[in-house]
Amino acid sequence: MAAAAANMAAPASADRRGRCAFLVTKKKRFCKMLVAEGRIFCGEHADKEEGNGGERMLCPLDPKHTVDRDKLDKHLKKCNSRQKAKPAYYVENINAGPEEQNETQNQGSLCERSAAELQDLLDKLDAAVSKALPHEPEERFLSHPVFHEEFNNPKNGASARKHLKQQASILGHLEALGLLRRGRCFVEFGAGRGKLSHWIGRALENSDGPERPQMLLVERSAARFKADGKQRDAGADLARLRIDIRHLDLSKTPPDAGRKAGRRANALVRALAGKVAATERRPPLVGVGKHLCGAATDLALRCLFPTPAGESVPVLGLAVALCCHHRCEWRHYAGRSFFSEMGLSAADFADFCRMSGWATCGRRADGEHEAEDETDAPPGFLSTAERERIGRRCKLLIDRGRLEFLRGRGFRGRLTRYVDAGVTPENVLLTATPAASPS
Repeated sequence: MAAAAANMAAPASADRRGRCAFLVTKKKRFCKMLVAEGRIFCGEHADKEEGNGGERMLCPLDPKHTVDRDKLDKHLKKCNSRQKAKPAYYVENINAGPEEQNETQNQGSLCERSAAELQDLLDKLDAAVSKALPHEPEERFLSHPVFHEEFNNPKNGASARKHLKQQASILGHLEALGLLRRGRCFVEFGAGRGKLSHWIGRALENSDGPERPQMLLVERSAARFKADGKQRDAGADLARLRIDIRHLDLSKTPPDAGRKAGRRANALVRALAGKVAATERRPPLVGVGKHLCGAATDLALRCLFPTPAGESVPVLGLAVALCCHHRCEWRHYAGRSFFSEMGLSAADFADFCRMSGWATCGRRADGEHEAEDETDAPPGFLSTAERERIGRRCKLLIDRGRLEFLRGRGFRGRLTRYVDAGVTPENVLLTATPAASPS
């Protein structure tokens, strides 16, 4: 132990200015934590110090940190890595799709295919696109008056303006579909900082109706941002659910989740963990999302429109900006039946997902997401322009399967290029409303 400590520590006589003497090999520097008087290691690395009497040990729940041995029992009760009780709306893999044997997407790199194999794959793509996608998506660049002041704000740079154009067009499409109204709950999937919900709330501030705007933000990360506070200050009822979409059962979230969170933000977890009485009225839902990566879009569709056997909640429509089709997975894909009807297999789906990355060829035009770069393209087989065209066709074919999924749930869906490709190359918006709806 002493020898190991000597290898990881600076000389005891060195002037460490009260800092820990543990060498962080990866960062090629010493630990910056302060140490107690008479010690050369901080509490986190005290187990490296000779004669410490075994005061510190690795945490059995997470070996990335240590704990006082005599305080282990107390630490295990509050360790962030402990198994926490699941809320009522957590249902393991409820939206994950069926898991079947002998389904594989690991077909190797496209660079390893022969020219004949690639040509056969492109022929399959052309045949499917010709049958299922006779027309390109319509270009429809919309906006909303609530953004007028922000567009003219000189503090916004080029990147901020690109995001604003996307958010404004999504709100414009919600307005055109008759979805941007009070009396419903907007569920933002992959909410991140919650900026899309922020603008929806702003747009509804002066709209007609006694109901307060309701927002349900779904995000698997723990971070919260100031946009949430601004929403509540403006009178919106807003709640965040920290959960992966694949495990979210919307039918088990309380109907007044947003209202409870608006009144008592600190009691949000307790409010959402209880069971929902079947007689309680639930506001209809509108699903929204800005750049919902790959499989997350399919998980959100399955979440909003569960199988007929499952308990569903009333849905008025959705508007989701699509992206990152190379991150789709066959198990989660909502359009599996469509692919099967087109005579396409799980392996074909995996290949089309890989080729969808050619549409952007590694560019980061929107500042948010980066597609697979073109190293997976066979050298000399196709030009860059041809790869981009093929990549876009792959994306649209994958999205057509999603439209068919919605049609099977009684909804009329549409794919629209909602902003110019110069704003973001991932510029397709998926919208849907009930087939019986006038809109």
